[in-house]
Amino acid sequence: MRLLLVVNSFASSVTARNTVVVHRALARGHEVEVVETNRRGHATLIAQDAARRGVDLVVGYGGDGTLNEVATGIAGTDTALGVLPGGSTNVFARTLGMPNDPAEAVKGLVAGLDAGNLRPIGLGRVNSRYFCFHTGIGFDAAVVRRVERHASLKRWAGHPLFIYAAVSTWAAHYDRHEPHFALDFGDGTGVPDGYFTIVLNTNPYTYLGNHPLDLSHSAALDRGLVAITFRTMKVGPILRSLAGALRGGGIEPSQYVDERSDLSRFDVVATKPFPYQVDGDYLGEMSRLRFEHCPDAVRLCFPL
Repeated sequence: MRLLLVVNSFASSVTARNTVVVHRALARGHEVEVVETNRRGHATLIAQDAARRGVDLVVGYGGDGTLNEVATGIAGTDTALGVLPGGSTNVFARTLGMPNDPAEAVKGLVAGLDAGNLRPIGLGRVNSRYFCFHTGIGFDAAVVRRVERHASLKRWAGHPLFIYAAVSTWAAHYDRHEPHFALDFGDGTGVPDGYFTIVLNTNPYTYLGNHPLDLSHSAALDRGLVAITFRTMKVGPILRSLAGALRGGGIEPSQYVDERSDLSRFDVVATKPFPYQVDGDYLGEMSRLRFEHCPDAVRLCFPL
């Protein structure tokens, strides 16, 4: 098979040595081309070109943002998607059961590839951007925005940096008194007072160290989207939800937390722009977002 390995050499876990190991493993029995990304959005352009050239599989080797760009570039084509962990958290790769070490993870990817273990999966789409595992709206995205202002520290202080950003954003950099947006599910129902929303294409939402944050067991690659909306910024409900997620039981809906599952389409609207992020990449502020679930959007090589 013809493979393209897209490498983000700036990602936290990508090293020259690991890249050589990964390349050699993939090249046993396959024709492999290696391309490095050098700016945001570059991996999407590389993947689109690969699909046009008839490349069989594109492997995203970097963080979750790199994977997102590759998936966006090949969605809706015959080119399949491969995943290798190279970032600080690697949510999607770990959701597939891959180890965090790329030199170990490539063994499972090669085994899946050699066994022909390629199956279609659904992706989420917000406006024109696909996402593999989640989109965050409001407070969640404001935290990611703050982390990206200190991007040089992610390689060395990934999880502590996120915790610091979350606490400082809650304390001083996000309006906790007025709702920021409303959700319209297109069936006469909605949520008029959202402070932040997590839209899941799969579960968990992320990892804290080795602990998954399980928000909803209704989120899966073969089902529709799940939208979890917090209707308050009070500490108590947020901490109780976080504790439930860390225990693996998911978040319990309540007067403060709304959960909708198996969604095919919905809108998020506001009178003032609100921040949003996709698969961990901050994308700016919008006053309207259209979410869609796209079944069988891409063929994924599942590791063995």
